[in-house]
Amino acid sequence: MTASFHAPSRLLVEPMVKAALQEDLGRAGDITSELVIPAGQKTLARLVARQEGRIAGLAAAEIAFQLVDPYVVFEVACADGSAVKAGETLATASGPTRAILTAERVVLNFLGHLSGVATATARLVDAVKHTKARIVCTRKTLPNLRILEKYAVRCGGGFNHRFGLDDAVLIKDNHIAAAGGLAPALERVRSGLGHMVKIEVEVDALTQLEEALSLRADTILLDNMTLDELRRAVALAKGRAVLEASGNVTLDTVRAIAETGVDYISSGAITHSAPNLDIGLDF
Repeated sequence: MTASFHAPSRLLVEPMVKAALQEDLGRAGDITSELVIPAGQKTLARLVARQEGRIAGLAAAEIAFQLVDPYVVFEVACADGSAVKAGETLATASGPTRAILTAERVVLNFLGHLSGVATATARLVDAVKHTKARIVCTRKTLPNLRILEKYAVRCGGGFNHRFGLDDAVLIKDNHIAAAGGLAPALERVRSGLGHMVKIEVEVDALTQLEEALSLRADTILLDNMTLDELRRAVALAKGRAVLEASGNVTLDTVRAIAETGVDYISSGAITHSAPNLDIGLDF
């Protein structure tokens, strides 16, 4: 089963793209294109993958072109979520040459980064496809890009962990220390929590896992456990809670982690450290 990657609402994406364009245009706009390119000149340009990968961010690219000039026509050739090879055309932009050049860098920044996130995710997903484990992202995202980065994870076949601090409870080690233990922390949460909100508890030892299970946590995050500890955790839980493995998740380790029987594997690297996918704009 793969995640849904329907695009986030334009109402959410447009402010991010507009801020990026404002940063690039500065106070005087694109003085190079204004001086070099004759007014009225038109161009057909192609967005081309320079390397193999998974695509995400075309909606942001289209918005960038249209914000600069609504007369730019954007046509998608490979939809978000598509696996592409080097040399494939992702989309075309036709219309005023100045506008296409002005939007170019912002378009490529969004497309390259988000496609990099999707590609990094897809590689982990492919490595564990023979197991039940799902790859999920975290809140380790670049500031102000979380909605788009989590969308890119879905384009790569992954799933989203919580979007922010307000949509699920995750009781971590510092919460437990500050509350005086897991039991009082859970008691306080349950006394004020709505029935629609799930509770996850972070543990880094099997003794903590046993306590979390006895207190009926919905999900238990197994932090930086060895493969043997993960296997023992799955045996101890016996399906009483959803188990999420986290820590030291790489393309080299993820297969073995998935084969321990955990339900989810979370990775911060797929958002905060994903290599940019090389995409170019060719006239």
